[in-house]
Amino acid sequence: MPVRLYVGNLPKEPIERQALQEMFAEAGDSITTKVIKDRKTGKCRGFAFVTVPTDEAADEFIEKYNGQPFMDSPIRVEKALPRSKGKGKEDGDQPQSSSEEGATTTVPAPAPTPKAKKSGGGGAKKRGRSQGGGGDQRNNESFQPDPRWAGELAKLKEMLAAQTSNS
Repeated sequence: MPVRLYVGNLPKEPIERQALQEMFAEAGDSITTKVIKDRKTGKCRGFAFVTVPTDEAADEFIEKYNGQPFMDSPIRVEKALPRSKGKGKEDGDQPQSSSEEGATTTVPAPAPTPKAKKSGGGGAKKRGRSQGGGGDQRNNESFQPDPRWAGELAKLKEMLAAQTSNS
């Protein structure tokens, strides 16, 4: 089964697919590359995708090319995360990922929250809310995580703590 790899840290200038394919020529003819470009400018968006035939080939490819210089920048190669369903984004949007010694985890985007209707009126109401206990309640709410993402937030905090203790 083909494996899709994310190639990041590419320069944000015009890059042709052939230039990237030439860099990966040693990997064989069985790989395909796709440079993700900005629709308006035609310049590279800073990443591309490479498809290799097997998991073993993917691991070898990552080991061989991760950190190799391409146009004066070291590229980052890792397994691409599957696209999220229902987002309706174009093919090739950059996956949101965090990499810790080869382990890739998904960082979910926060869900949109419904906006409350603003009541008509002058600044007196706003001033009244900011004085006294009303302002304290609003400040406390900003520090409370959304319960839908609290579990993911805890995981991220653990990963960050592990990362800082390793440094």
